[in-house]
Amino acid sequence: MLNFRNTNILFIGLLGLIIWQHITEGVSWWSYPVLIFVYSLILFYGCYYIGSNFFMRVMCSLKTNKKIIAITFDDGPDAAATPQILDILKQHNTLAAFFCIGNRIQDNEAIVKQIHEQGHIIGNHSFSHHFWFDLFSSAKMLDDLLQANQLVRQTINLSPLLFRPPYGVINPNLKKAILRSRAIPIGWSVRSMDTVISDPEKLLKKITRRLNPGAIFLFHDTGTATILVLPLFIEQAKAKGYEIVRLDKMLNLQAYV
Repeated sequence: MLNFRNTNILFIGLLGLIIWQHITEGVSWWSYPVLIFVYSLILFYGCYYIGSNFFMRVMCSLKTNKKIIAITFDDGPDAAATPQILDILKQHNTLAAFFCIGNRIQDNEAIVKQIHEQGHIIGNHSFSHHFWFDLFSSAKMLDDLLQANQLVRQTINLSPLLFRPPYGVINPNLKKAILRSRAIPIGWSVRSMDTVISDPEKLLKKITRRLNPGAIFLFHDTGTATILVLPLFIEQAKAKGYEIVRLDKMLNLQAYV
């Protein structure tokens, strides 16, 4: 399995081989930048493809033959969109997971309480969701995670264990922060692209094509496209025989401490 540790071992070995051949046989100096380029590509893949499990294990789906799926939402709470999504979920008797951004919980505590009271779970999506979050030190990342946990605890008297990395990016610093916070990293197997695809028909076709047992769907409770598509998606998933299960139940995980 390709991971950070065995990739480093492999490339250190290749570097040693190139140096030895350079000394003994005069291998071209171009071998060095090529090796660095290939190594960088693999690191990029490991960081930006959350399902790679390159730095640590991230739960992105459930291996099962049962027709069950989980629905998750990122980047809320949003004062306009989240209540509408909660209404849709209630109308369809469907439970979901909401990965909330800490600085959006402030001034939206009532919505967070509503999410909890309706039986959904709340996960940590960092406090800042900063554009440069991936470049933070491990200590700064940890502080960011703990700030978000504290706001959730102040609102619902529970601290979330499930954590979804901002932008779905994992690197060595974030791995350290996740381990120190004792969080459980959660990814997805189907990214809806609901913040990019504005045409509800195209969006619905994209996500219904990806229905498969154990899938975790990523939506955002921040925009109109999701509000328009969500009820149709739930209806079509159920019509195809799928049961929508709350994320922690599907993965058999503890959601809070």
